[in-house]
Amino acid sequence: MEHSIPLITTLAEGFGMALVLGFAAERIKVPALVGYLLAGILIGPATPGVVADVKLASELSEIGVMLLMFGVGLHFSLRDLLDVKRLAVPGAMVQMALATAMGMLIAWLWGWSWGSGLVFGLSLSCASTVVLLKALETRGTLETQNGRIAVGWLVVEDLATVLVLVLLPPLAGVLGGQALEHGATGMALWLTIGKTLLEVAVFIVLMLAVGRRALPWLLWQVARTGSREMFTLAVVAAAIGIAYGAAQLFHVSFALGAFFAGMVMRESEFSHRAAEESLPLRDAFSVLFFVSVGMLFDPAILLREPLHVLGVLVIIMFGKSLVSMALVLLLRYPLTTALTVSASLAQIGEFSFILAGLGVSLGLLPPEGMSLILAGAILSIALNPILFAAIEPLRKWVLARSALARKLEASGDPYAELPVSTERKYLDGQVVLVGYGRVGRRVATDLAAHGIPMVVAEQSRERVEDLRNQGQAAVLGDAAEPAVLIQAHIAHAAMLVATVSDPVGMRKMVDTARTLNPQIEIVLVAQSEDEMRMLREENIGEVFMGDEQLARGLAGHVRSRFAQ
Repeated sequence: MEHSIPLITTLAEGFGMALVLGFAAERIKVPALVGYLLAGILIGPATPGVVADVKLASELSEIGVMLLMFGVGLHFSLRDLLDVKRLAVPGAMVQMALATAMGMLIAWLWGWSWGSGLVFGLSLSCASTVVLLKALETRGTLETQNGRIAVGWLVVEDLATVLVLVLLPPLAGVLGGQALEHGATGMALWLTIGKTLLEVAVFIVLMLAVGRRALPWLLWQVARTGSREMFTLAVVAAAIGIAYGAAQLFHVSFALGAFFAGMVMRESEFSHRAAEESLPLRDAFSVLFFVSVGMLFDPAILLREPLHVLGVLVIIMFGKSLVSMALVLLLRYPLTTALTVSASLAQIGEFSFILAGLGVSLGLLPPEGMSLILAGAILSIALNPILFAAIEPLRKWVLARSALARKLEASGDPYAELPVSTERKYLDGQVVLVGYGRVGRRVATDLAAHGIPMVVAEQSRERVEDLRNQGQAAVLGDAAEPAVLIQAHIAHAAMLVATVSDPVGMRKMVDTARTLNPQIEIVLVAQSEDEMRMLREENIGEVFMGDEQLARGLAGHVRSRFAQ
């Protein structure tokens, strides 16, 4: 008996080809996602042989995007987003505007209308959060300050793109496309804008006010059943259900809906377990995202319009990168942060496809524009890992040869130096606390409660500014750099406490501290058992880990009860 099984066929072809080509890519030291993209091209309609269901694959990939963004939300709190707002918000807005202008300029040179150029430029201006997360997770930098800045920057871009998606249809007539029934004149346009902003605001308020209480409570009730299956089901249902509800009720994208779902679920004590339970599904369906992108690509565009493709690629990988790097440096952040953000933005992805597709349907963007955007996405996604791998070598090379670069790395920020009026108790016999995240804040609170003086070294300008406003001595910068520890007066400190997630930087930090102060006591916080084991093997200081300390506390409590 013959059956109609397009779903199973698409999954089998997509996963099968992705496995083979992803494995081959890894064997030749190329990122696996390049293999996933090639798999999509091979089973897409533009190449001969097996052809999978493009529409179905695209819908399946949305699940991957939702689960991936949900996972990001589980590790990215509202505090993290607010901590980077002073860089992410103005940076993302200016970068999108300049990238859009570059796209409009090149479209004008090709003879396109200014409305087509606007949609084309907007499509090139927004990077893929999915691609960025894969790159950061692969390098273990998602939890670092630079990783949080890059993710926050793209979240702001996503919010801006959602607004564009809602405003584009009523403006289509003005831009030279197919006008809606009521046009985009006067009151109708302002009502559309007001409605859009109101819907997004209501969704965010509901998630922060209601979701922060309801989702943790839901997980607690499900966890009480003792069923792992039910817990996994609750996590997946929350991620996909909230993403779908946000899209249907508030016209927020699936990705942003899932992101906020994860961010409010972070308030639950089960957030780490939720991340672990959703990880296998996240990984599997995120593969389908890259496969579906490959399926949309027509390789013939590379032969028909090679110069057009090159122009698009230059804007994506160099134009956007240079603009974002300049913006970060102008806002007086270090060179390392500028390089990380510029590499993060040197690609385009899911929102670009959605914008371009809407532009084509409204008669604003010619079909050629969609093909060029897909070509730019494929090539930039494939090349993006190379840019990330080049960050550290490029940084070292530039710093070794350029005095200006060394000055930019130091950032010249007033927060990078302790004020001359700093009290003496912070300059001699103090604790130097590196990192003011979740663990660092708890350590700082306890030290302050016991009157122990400390100097905080932190990479977030917002946190340093807040600390100084509270009367706490703090210095801005990466403590792996000697200049930062010198500013924290490490030479006369009694103890160095490092709570950051950066094993490589931590070793450099300890070496510098011991060079400047051989008698200093070192206390390190490990983020995983492997990291804890490696740090202890090197015998560079006392190493603590949250799970281990919890186990010791529980065991101590049990022993004390039996000793009574």
